[in-house]
Amino acid sequence: MSQMPREPEAFSEQVLRILKRLNPEGEVDLAGPMDLVYNGRHLSLSNLYRMVCCDPERGVEIVDEFLDRMAEGDSIGSVAMPLELARPRIMPRIQPEAIFERLDRQQVAHVPYVNGTVIVFVIDMPRLTVSITTEQVLRWGITVEDLDLWSRENLQGYTPDLKVQFIEGQDGGRAAVLSVQDGYDAARLLLGTLYERLAPELRGDFFVATPARDLFLAMTSKPESFVDRLRKRTNRDFRRLPYPITDDLFVVTRDGVAGTQAA
Repeated sequence: MSQMPREPEAFSEQVLRILKRLNPEGEVDLAGPMDLVYNGRHLSLSNLYRMVCCDPERGVEIVDEFLDRMAEGDSIGSVAMPLELARPRIMPRIQPEAIFERLDRQQVAHVPYVNGTVIVFVIDMPRLTVSITTEQVLRWGITVEDLDLWSRENLQGYTPDLKVQFIEGQDGGRAAVLSVQDGYDAARLLLGTLYERLAPELRGDFFVATPARDLFLAMTSKPESFVDRLRKRTNRDFRRLPYPITDDLFVVTRDGVAGTQAA
């Protein structure tokens, strides 16, 4: 089994070589640590690096698949998809505000959220997802509010028989884990039925941790020792897993979702 270098600079150089092998006609170069420029656009390698660190034995295979899907996504993204075909495939994702340090905020279709995050939108395809831009929104003649509404509706029907695993703490706390591993685990914080589904099991208002895209952990708001223990786990996952979102907790109430960051 092939492994990738552990050192970030050596990792980036190896990705550069692989990308040149897969796309010999493309223009690619290193722009800095964990940052490639491919055909005129920046490609951050941070998430790819974290993916490989989580499964180092499959390093080269993971990189090959990632770059192959990236190229496929570029190809699909260049084709204008009619709204009637795209609408049932539009899905939401929660992302940190930090994405706008490398992306142009004006070009990304999004709505503000809480805890220093935003909701972005993708078209869900069989092997990959394609991000929706503001240019695409204008072309369709719709608004980001339409995207928000449709994406939440689609999310609700994406896995109607969602299974929840409950965990009991020795100090009286209780947690609920959603783990579908379909790229939308964290986004299920946006489900309109979330409170009515989990509140009876978590004794009313509860916290939710979404440290990364593929993690969703709801927990009772008491006792403090239980919450603190799970918060520490959230902090570790936020630092090590690909597609990190936030290490702050969300507060879910009957009236909706609030952030703990400001508090």
